[in-house]
Amino acid sequence: MFRLARFGFTCLAAALTISLSASAFAQSKSRDVAIGLQAAITSMDPHFHNLSPNNALLLHVFEPLILRDENQKLVPALATSWKAIDDLTWEFKLRKNVRFHDGSLFTADDVVFTLKRVPDVPNSPSSFATFTKPIIDVKVVDPHTIIFKTATAHVLLPSDLASVMIVSRLNGDKATTADYNSGKVAIGTGPYKFAEYVPNQRVVFKANYGYWGGEEPWDKVTFKMLTNPAARVAALLSGDVQMIETVPTADIAKLSKDKNYSLVDKVSNRVIYVHLNQSMDKSPPFVFDKAGKPLDKNPFKDVRVRKALSMAINRDAIVDRVMEKKAVAASQLLPDFFYGTSKKLKPAKFDPEGARKLLAEAGYPNGFAMTLHGPNNRYINDANIVQAIAQMYSRIGIDAKVETMPSAVYFTRATKLEFGYMVLGWGTESGEQGSSMRSLLATFDPTKGMGVTNRGRYSNPAFDKILTEALVTMDDKKREGMIQQAAEMVMGDVGLIPLHYEVSTWAAAKGFKYTARTDQYSLASGLKPLK
Repeated sequence: MFRLARFGFTCLAAALTISLSASAFAQSKSRDVAIGLQAAITSMDPHFHNLSPNNALLLHVFEPLILRDENQKLVPALATSWKAIDDLTWEFKLRKNVRFHDGSLFTADDVVFTLKRVPDVPNSPSSFATFTKPIIDVKVVDPHTIIFKTATAHVLLPSDLASVMIVSRLNGDKATTADYNSGKVAIGTGPYKFAEYVPNQRVVFKANYGYWGGEEPWDKVTFKMLTNPAARVAALLSGDVQMIETVPTADIAKLSKDKNYSLVDKVSNRVIYVHLNQSMDKSPPFVFDKAGKPLDKNPFKDVRVRKALSMAINRDAIVDRVMEKKAVAASQLLPDFFYGTSKKLKPAKFDPEGARKLLAEAGYPNGFAMTLHGPNNRYINDANIVQAIAQMYSRIGIDAKVETMPSAVYFTRATKLEFGYMVLGWGTESGEQGSSMRSLLATFDPTKGMGVTNRGRYSNPAFDKILTEALVTMDDKKREGMIQQAAEMVMGDVGLIPLHYEVSTWAAAKGFKYTARTDQYSLASGLKPLK
């Protein structure tokens, strides 16, 4: 009884000390910053939509067990260490004395709760379940030690868990996505606390004083959703924001010459690509003959048609003219300096005559008609890219129309397979090609966490076999060789059409400096005031 009372008094005294220190610290600072974002987020629920804008923003409030640095190297976060005990067993040591924003302590129970919640979030447009499916059992050894069991060897488990943000069991039990959006349960362990979320307009965070990782330089961070490129630049020039991401390619040269602004850029992990809907045997949505009637069969199931549609795209022209050289033509899902990529793969050569011959061989000597769908506010110059591809297809006899729409609408419809030809983007947060192929090209099987974002429903059993074996191979060198082999196979079969890798550019006002990231994230922690 005495020990309990003494412990309670000590905790109370410590809490008062922390509270008084935080209060004094808050009063001594008055540093606010505003950042202009290129894309609006779709939710404050960290498990609702696996979308880069969401993931980047929510990292301010919530944290995973493991973080990625600016080059996507894994670094400790809520876990201080991790190791494979054997091929099927991983031990994670959790950070002690970490508190959620409501003051409750973070423990292994919150990790268990999170892993159970992830696959059960209703209406998720792109689930995080692919990252938790390999785990078949979780054992809590003590509040700060947890053991994960996988059905098969799974070397990507640390990388997978770096994509899953931990939520509070105390606050999250029975909570809905709407509860997170309202801020009611948007309570994490991160460096900032939720303050306001106005969909399609802004998100406001306030500093989490006493954060385990050290104090941030900002009291308040306002993220403004400025999907219009001109408006984003105007906000920077007027001082309405101190930094913007995705600087419009047309403005880079001018801003670079202005001493009032500093620009940084980096080749990103994001590939812009095309998924072709192969989910049905007959004509997919928005694909017709030239008289406007549905086709008797799905042309996208024929590899000759897929190759023709890839060869008809002049990637160099898109990079030079549409992207104004702020992109790199793509041959696979990541630039070839990332793990698991193959230097044997090269961007498809622009060959409209060869494409015409392939279409004729496939039974479409006069081509066919289709609508190209894409977002108009998500990727750099996204609507212009779709327009450019449509013009290129006219050279091979394809009557191509274009329809673009806001990403919030587009992704939902694309996930429901409402389109035939889809221009999309994918940022490989793991920094290696195996996980991206698992999500985008493996045969769709949500129960196994495979192909969960395979909107084309491409399926190749031989590719699946190699990829699956690679993902359970613990030897790094052997695994990389298998991933490269799988990549060469699936790209040769045109499982999807890679277009280019984005080069990300940020611009900050004088007195501020940002550290560029391969994952394209705009993080307040990366924006520093110059002394």
